[in-house]
Order: sequence, then structure tokens, then C-alpha cells
Amino acid sequence: MFFAVIEVFKGAGVLIYPLGICSVAMVFIVCERAYALRRAAVMPQDLVDAVVSGRPLMGGRHTVLARIVEFAELHKNDEGAVKAFARLEINRMERGVPYLDVIYAAAPLIGLTGTVTGLLQVFSQISPDTGLPDPVAFTKGVALALSATVIGLTIAIPALVGSGYLQRKIENYAAQLDVLLERILRGSRQ
Repeated sequence: MFFAVIEVFKGAGVLIYPLGICSVAMVFIVCERAYALRRAAVMPQDLVDAVVSGRPLMGGRHTVLARIVEFAELHKNDEGAVKAFARLEINRMERGVPYLDVIYAAAPLIGLTGTVTGLLQVFSQISPDTGLPDPVAFTKGVALALSATVIGLTIAIPALVGSGYLQRKIENYAAQLDVLLERILRGSRQ
């Protein structure tokens, strides 16, 4: 089994390097954003309860919600600036996620490039005398040529799923922050 995986990687040829970069970047972005977007880092329940009830905030000073509240307290008379700051915080939560879109679009195309170049090599080995390829070499060559596409797809699918999951999580937080922002702005007007 292990040697079969090594053969698949060898079959990708030089394109294994950009595919490897895509793979490492995808894993890093998904893991880092999943950790950064946990509820305790964005809007812990005790801070949400404090904002809703109008109580002073305790703890959680390094969360997204706490930074918005702190900015609102410093700019009580500038509702536009507070809303702009909240949009910047949401934009900050999206950091890195658009690269997943690039990865899930590029990885299969890189794999397809490997397949096409591999098939060109296979078909270029057709005997000029008979017009037929060596059946064993042909079968092995086609299998190896398709390995780049397999690798590209195994990178693209988790990138697509991770991007969708993270985007939905950010959208949910943005909607919740929008509701809380109205409460924060109403409290700063009073």
C-alpha cells in the first residue's frame, strides 16, 4: 500500500511540488482559521450576555466582540466609524479563506496538466513500425499520468469543504455581530 502511494507521487512528476505547496497551504489555512474562529475567540457567551443586558464587560479583551465594544466606547459619537470598524473585524475573520478558493480551483488544473503531459509522453512512445504502443508500458504510463489528477482532486475536495464551512461560520458570526452592534450603538447613544 505504501509503495503504491509512492508510485502515485512519482507519477505526478515535477508537478508534485506545486501540488504539495497547495496541500500544505490548504491544511494550514483550514486549521488556523478553524482555531481562530472558535466561539471563545470571536464572541464568548459571557460577553454576548453582557452586551445584551448592558452590563460592563469582564474578561475576553482579545476577542472580536470585545475589540468592537472597546472601539465603540472610544468613539461614542461616531456611529459610522464603529460600523466600519466592525466590518474590518469581519474582514479580518475572513483572512486566508479566499486562498482556499484559489487552491480548490488550481489543484485539479495542476493535476490535469500532469495528466496531459503524462499522456503526451505515453503516446509519443508508440512504435513507428507497428503504430501500436507496448501494452504494458502504455497501461503503466496512463495509470501514472492520471496520478497527478488524483492528487489534485484529493487536495481540492478538502479545500472546497473547508472553504464552505469557514465561510458559513463567518457569515453566522457577521449576522450575530450585526445584531449585537445595534445594541452596542444604542447603549453608546444613551
